[in-house]
Order: sequence, then structure tokens, then C-alpha cells
Amino acid sequence: MRILLAEDRASLRMVLAETLTRAGYQVVEAAEGRAAMALVEEGGFDLALFDLKMPVYSGTQLLLASRERWPLVPVVLLTAYGSVEVAVSAMKSGAFDFLSKPIDTDHLLMVVKRALDASRQERRHESLETELGRSPVFQGIVGASEVLRRVQEEAAKIARTDTTCLILGETGVGKELFARAIHDGGPRRDEPFVPVNCAAIPATLLENELFGHEKGAYTGAHESRMGRFELAHRGTIFLDEIGEMGPELQAKLLRVLEEKRFTRVGGTRPVIVDVRVLCATNRDLAELIRAKLFREDLYYRLSAFPIRIPPLRERREDILPLASHFVNHFRQEIAKPSLHLLPEAESWLVSQPWPGNVRELMNRIERAAILAEADGAITPAILAGGGGVFSPALGGPRFSSLQDPEEWLREEERWRAVEILRRCGGDRRRAARILGITPLRMNELLAPQGQVEP
Repeated sequence: MRILLAEDRASLRMVLAETLTRAGYQVVEAAEGRAAMALVEEGGFDLALFDLKMPVYSGTQLLLASRERWPLVPVVLLTAYGSVEVAVSAMKSGAFDFLSKPIDTDHLLMVVKRALDASRQERRHESLETELGRSPVFQGIVGASEVLRRVQEEAAKIARTDTTCLILGETGVGKELFARAIHDGGPRRDEPFVPVNCAAIPATLLENELFGHEKGAYTGAHESRMGRFELAHRGTIFLDEIGEMGPELQAKLLRVLEEKRFTRVGGTRPVIVDVRVLCATNRDLAELIRAKLFREDLYYRLSAFPIRIPPLRERREDILPLASHFVNHFRQEIAKPSLHLLPEAESWLVSQPWPGNVRELMNRIERAAILAEADGAITPAILAGGGGVFSPALGGPRFSSLQDPEEWLREEERWRAVEILRRCGGDRRRAARILGITPLRMNELLAPQGQVEP
């Protein structure tokens, strides 16, 4: 952990630096405000200690500059007796705490630890906004097949290192689940895990999302904003669907991997980050390279350790354990304690091709759980979309020609939204809540049927 220490009194600065160094921190010292401001602009610190009164730039000025540029870096002010009121005022501007001189070194270490812990929690909170934590598929790897066991062993080996990893597999196999497992099993487990779906963000916005922007970078950029790479500092960033990233952004990503630094959109100063990068794709990157759509040098940098997650049809012995796991989850989620799979329903599940893999299986179990009668029995008819309700699983002119798993899964998701909305009597908010999606996403799913609200 790097700490910026700005104190103009040499004797005190030396004592504080020695105390922090002995505690295992890396300390960068500044003897006056100008040098401290230059270091603040450069960044790359986990915490800052500023003396309140220094030549050129005061601790308060340094605090404001740091909070604007690095909002997740905690700042602790050092104040002489008699200036406590000023320090309290500065805390209202964003300081984490202040220490009165003479400084007790034990108290100093306690405050530093508390500040770093709080910063770590804040980074986690920021990253959780985009996570899919509510879905049971992200609660643990379920399955007992030999092929899955081998993949888990590979993931465990790569987790103990800090190597970049490329996760390969079809849509819905659980690539993010494995990425999270690699993060949790590695040395960065206590730091943020920040997932980014490159295919879900428009190409024109992806650079801003990943690297942030400076104030005034474009119309509407009224303040500086951190990107996902900064949120993942000290932790792991997971770039899903990396094959959808454009060539120009690929070049910037390559520089980040090689130099551990980048510039925000509209910025000129480099931002230093310490991030592990995990990537995933369902596309053939070698084919994209031949088509000049993916950089060969970036591919070799990412694929030092590739892991392929097999589709569900190649590990059918995992279908019933997964189905049982999902039934147990939705039994609690929708308050149906009697929910269970009939033996013939289990046979039906094992016989299906599952082009959408684990995600499709989970969606099918969730829908069946909602449609099951009071006795909780899940039958093959319910799983297949029984009761005269059309389902993509049954084929038909609209779905029979869909060979692409992603397209098939999109149509399945749309059908599911329509069916749940019907069961909810047209109540969009309730249907969205049951599906675990936003009302806006509900409207998007219903758009092909012309059912979007004005």
C-alpha cells in the first residue's frame, strides 16, 4: 500500500515515515505543498497524510485537489494544537480524519488501517452496482462431472498467480462465475472484483466506462469521473465479451497491460493502476485476427493461460445437480416450500440440448417455479411451457430456424417476459421485479411485440 506523506517539518516527517515503513507501507514523502500537489496530480496512492499548514499549498487545498481527482483515496489531515476547528471544517470537505500534534504513532497506525479498510469497502460498494449477485448461478460452481472438475483445477492453479487469463465458452456457461472464482481464490480476494460486459455498452461509450473522464472532456461532463479500471485498483477487472471491443480501444487496453497506466478521456496526466485483468469471449479470436478485427499482440498478451468452459451438452451429469440447486433457490425466492421436480421432469431436463447452457436452465427452472401449482410439482409440461402456452423449447416457425445460441436465448428471454407479464395481469413493475430486471429492460424485451409503453 502506497501512502503520500506531506509534512514540512523534517523531524516529524522522518518519524512518521519510519513508523509507516516499519508497519509495511510504502511511503512517498513531500516536504512542502508544491511537491505534494505534483504527487497528488500523478496519483497512484492508497492514502494521503497532509499537514494542514504548509508553504504554497495548504493541506486543505491538497485535500480538495485529491478528492476531486481521486475520490476513493482517503485523506488524513495533520494539525497543530489550536487548529482543530479548521480541521473539522476540512473534514466536511471530505477528509477521512485528522490527527492532532504531537502525533501518537500507535494512534496514527490505527487511523491509517481504518481509513484503508473504509476505502476498500467503498471500492467494493462501487463495483457491486453492476454485479449480478442476486442470481443463484453466481453463488458457487455446481456440478460433479469430470470435465468440470478439470476446469476447476485449472482455475485454481491460475487463481494463485497474478497472470492475465482468457476464459472461453459459449453464452450462458458461467464465464463470469469462473472469473469471480479465480479472483476469490487469489491474492487480490479482499479487493474489488469489477465486471464489465463490453458487448452491452455502446462502442462510443466503452472507453469512457473503462477509463473515466476529466471535467469538461465533453458536453455534459460537469465533473471528473473514475472508470472501471480505477474502481478495480488493487483488485480484478473482468472484461466479458472482449471480442466486441473495437481496434482503437484494444490498443489502449494493450498499453494498460504493458505499462499499468492510462489517461482518462479528455485528460493528459497518466493514471497509475494496479489491476489484474481477466477476459472472456464466446467468439473465435483467431478468426477475428484473420479478419483484422482483433489485434494479434493483444491476443497473445491475454491468452497466456486460456481456460475453456464446456457447454452443458458436454457435461450432462451436471444438469440435475444444477436443476436441484436452482429449485432450492427459487423455493425460497418465491416462497413455495413444496416446490420439487417430478422424476419425469428430471428425465426431460437431461434430454434437452440446452443451447443457452446454464443460464437457460436457470431461466427455465425459475419460470417453472412461478407457474407450478399449489402442490409445488414441476412437471415436464410446465418445463416445456405447458398449458397451451407457446415456448421456444417446443419449436415452431418463429424459433425452429434459430441455430445461434445467443439469438435463441434472446427469444427465450422475450417469451419469458411476455408470459410472466401475462401471469401478473399486465403489471409491468411486478413482472420486472419477479424477473429480477429493471422496468426499462422489461420495455426493451417487450419491444418486438409492440408492447413498449410510450
